[in-house]
Amino acid sequence: MNMLIDIKDKIREEEVAELLEAAIFPDPERIEQAKLAYENDAAKQLYGYEDQGDLIGIVGFSVDAGSSLTIHHLAVHPECRGAGYGRGLVLELIELKKPREIVVETDEDTVDFYRNIGFTISSLGETYPGTERFRCHYSADLEDGA
Repeated sequence: MNMLIDIKDKIREEEVAELLEAAIFPDPERIEQAKLAYENDAAKQLYGYEDQGDLIGIVGFSVDAGSSLTIHHLAVHPECRGAGYGRGLVLELIELKKPREIVVETDEDTVDFYRNIGFTISSLGETYPGTERFRCHYSADLEDGA
């Protein structure tokens, strides 16, 4: 059975840490900052997606008082990419948290993933030299959750 489970308390476990690292530019300082943020910020949540007991993917997010959900990190195990697990993570998250909207900031490599799920994409320009960033927005209240 596939399901999203709260894994915030497992942030330091190797399989969770490896997936978090896959979602972050390979910079040990930024990876440690992200781990500390999940450990110390009650608003930041971290869920894992398990398939037959194996951790397949993670999604780190926060939800504000207006029911706007921001995805901070999303990663699927390299051997499982392209099989729909990332999409499943996002869709299960919508079902579980029932947000009014979802917002994600991402790069060129990932923007089509969000576009294909139904997110509206807008360019933020080059927020880092040579790196264009994108704001992906999903308005969940227009959908019926299907």
